[in-house]
Amino acid sequence: MNPVDSSIVSTLKSVFGFDQFRDGQAKIITKILEGKSALAVFPTGSGKSLCYQLSALHLPGLTLVISPLIALMKDQIDFLRARKIPAARLDSSIDLEEVRRTDAELRAGRLKLLYVAPERFSNERFIQKLRQLQISLVVIDEAHCISEWGHNFRPEYLKLAQAAKNLEIDRVLTLTATATPAVANDICRGFEIDDDAFVHTGFYRPNLTLRVTFCSSGGKTDVLLDRLKSRPAGPAIIYVTLQRTAEIVAASLSKRGLAARHYHAGLGGDERAQVQDWFMKSSNAVVVATIAFGMGIDKSNIRYVYHYNLPKSLENYSQEIGRAGRDGQDSTCEMLASIDDVTVLENFTYGDTPDQERIGAIIDWVLAKENQFDVSVYDLSRTYDVRPLVIETLLTYLELEDVVEATEPFYNEYQFVLLKPAKEILIRFDAERASFVRGILANATKHSRWSSIDIDETQGRLSTTRARIIKALMYLEERGDLQLKVAGFRQGYRRKSGRLDSTGLKTKMIERFEARERNDVNRVRQVAQLAEHSGCIVRYLLQYFGEELGRDCGHCESCLGNSRRTFLTQRTMSVPKLDHQFSVLRHNYPDALSSPRQIARFLCGLSSPLLTQTKLNRHADFGVLAEIPFQNVIQAAEELVLNGVR
Repeated sequence: MNPVDSSIVSTLKSVFGFDQFRDGQAKIITKILEGKSALAVFPTGSGKSLCYQLSALHLPGLTLVISPLIALMKDQIDFLRARKIPAARLDSSIDLEEVRRTDAELRAGRLKLLYVAPERFSNERFIQKLRQLQISLVVIDEAHCISEWGHNFRPEYLKLAQAAKNLEIDRVLTLTATATPAVANDICRGFEIDDDAFVHTGFYRPNLTLRVTFCSSGGKTDVLLDRLKSRPAGPAIIYVTLQRTAEIVAASLSKRGLAARHYHAGLGGDERAQVQDWFMKSSNAVVVATIAFGMGIDKSNIRYVYHYNLPKSLENYSQEIGRAGRDGQDSTCEMLASIDDVTVLENFTYGDTPDQERIGAIIDWVLAKENQFDVSVYDLSRTYDVRPLVIETLLTYLELEDVVEATEPFYNEYQFVLLKPAKEILIRFDAERASFVRGILANATKHSRWSSIDIDETQGRLSTTRARIIKALMYLEERGDLQLKVAGFRQGYRRKSGRLDSTGLKTKMIERFEARERNDVNRVRQVAQLAEHSGCIVRYLLQYFGEELGRDCGHCESCLGNSRRTFLTQRTMSVPKLDHQFSVLRHNYPDALSSPRQIARFLCGLSSPLLTQTKLNRHADFGVLAEIPFQNVIQAAEELVLNGVR
């Protein structure tokens, strides 16, 4: 065993309390300590985090961990601090005092790990802060988000590879539990990862029994209740698509004597934490949850994972069933499949795709701007009736096409409340600085408690820069002189020079969104095909991820004797007729219900910025055709618009 191997094994035992590495961990750590970038594709719960936590202790300076999951960040920080490893996080949930402490620790070089969300890399001020630090390793968790063709694409992830290069960081560790060969290739290409630094430990879990039961939407709760009461008690997660479904199913199970609670992103932070703590401590708790539950859950004895509704992709399915049986004991994962679920999931995807005309209009808006301009994603979203995430994706695409370049984001609304008398604050400064701070305070408009300041107006009156005013306000906040509150987030952009074919650009962007739509719809159908597959389900799933078991598993639904299953053919494909009553509604709301896609969204129960703004998402007819395929509904809507019925 060479010296590096000896030292990392020693750290594994003395700091983390483990006698040996799990599959793949030692190889990844060795590659990182050799100065190479790496990709670790390990199943959920297989110890990805240890790869960078241990490496960080053998590297100088800071390890920067980029993760989209705030709950996971919190758990990791608690884990590290319990082992006396200096670590911190910067995210939207921490208070000002903790931000100040973290900044001081960074400046002093006392932190070994810092966790941040990927959105931080759109903040030029944060990038400047990083330039002043010694960063030995960047870790990108949930790395599949970099791939447009992955199951959970996030536009901000596309910028991370370039950000790492700009910061001149040599080593990048990318981590994911779910990557097809195509997605793994995207990650390796984006971060220049060599073939020998890509470690995939395999997804097969012999202790998991995968079951599939076909049932009607109305009969699922009874089937679920039968399963929960007839099988030995044990912790269970029941995954559903909608928040309301989580509440209804949990209430129904609770009424029938089961220890069941619901969990979804619509709950307050304290309530979510209470449910999670209750589940972690219980030996028979049942949580009915959307996919918001489970990230970072490290409970080894989960005996059952039920999919009350179909998962939206095989990647999601693999990740969610991977939370069962981490203690190696037998566990059951059962999918309650109905054709209605396929329609609902497909409709979500179709509903997210923007109209071609609106893509063109947003591009025209960008191209009409001066060399320097700024954007409120919220305002654009409402103006063009396109969800904020789709706006962000389009702007990222335009960055990748070299049409625009993101600059520093900023807030157009600043408010503050003084925590000390102005005289006490000003006395600390020399005459010039005191005059400048006095000018800022004098230009603020006092309200009942808070004072508001127009940065642009103050900039003109004081003949200074916006940056200096904001820097002064932040300094006063850091010193505890005032409390600052910001709103009205805007992202700055710079138009890139060069001739541009706007028609070709629009066509390319439209094709890109349509390709994403086809890809995401296909993911839903792959789940349905898995449910219908007459052969070994486990083998089928592994092949999707590029792994060959070489034999049937012997313990899935098909292997246990139920190999004849079909439900896709049950789908209702008729095109509905839109009556005069709907035409009247459309006439009353011409902006929100103008295009065929807007009409189809409304009828299929898919909200949009304008449907929310006009409160049409509360209308009695909202979602009246939710069980009809979106493509059929949009066909009826196209006929309505074509015929000019208003």
